[in-house]
Amino acid sequence: MTLLAIKDLRAYYGQVQALHGLEFSLDEGSVTTLLGANGAGKTTTLRAICNMVRATGAIEFDGKPLLGKSTESVVRLGIAHVPQGRGTFTNMTVEENLQLGAISRKDTGAIAGDIERMYAHFPVLKQRHTQQAGTLSGGEQQMLAVARALMLRPRLMLLDEPSFGLAPLIVRDLFGILGKINREDKVSILVVEQNAQLALEIAQKAYVIETGRIVMAGSASEIASNEDIRKSYLGY
Repeated sequence: MTLLAIKDLRAYYGQVQALHGLEFSLDEGSVTTLLGANGAGKTTTLRAICNMVRATGAIEFDGKPLLGKSTESVVRLGIAHVPQGRGTFTNMTVEENLQLGAISRKDTGAIAGDIERMYAHFPVLKQRHTQQAGTLSGGEQQMLAVARALMLRPRLMLLDEPSFGLAPLIVRDLFGILGKINREDKVSILVVEQNAQLALEIAQKAYVIETGRIVMAGSASEIASNEDIRKSYLGY
């Protein structure tokens, strides 16, 4: 079943057009990755889904149009966005950040159990639960940002460069947890990532974007095994 469908998406920063008719889809329960160089339009695509930039075309989530809705309305439909740079509330504790992630939920009785579930996914956060987020390492802050997004109980999570600035071992651990979350919690994931090799390991479908256009699409295994694509677009 198609969860997210994007057709003829065009996005703008002022008079500058950043996306030129993007079309792609994401199946429910899947991991899909958007790959490409810096400035290709990957981050803009995620922002357009959340209505954070001016855009035209069509974006449908579970058959419902998203364009024209407020960012808050998009979140309430079950879409969580983890932007590049983590964006944790540095003066709040780990646990306060997690509680904030669930602030829009009505099932308040289930929040404590979900916090414990986040601690099971990310044991280091349990150890740091009373610590201010600003004192965490970069890898721990990224884990907190993902966990806070999951507190929404989203159907779809948008991840923007989750490996940025992290040590390789931390990155591999994080991607392993993301794969587990997708399998066990059934959260669909759209991940923008420059570490193409790692993203393709957990994704089922991949799209390569260049200067605001999709230039290649296929299964993650097809993209990963195509030497010309790897050399031309993915840099490995």
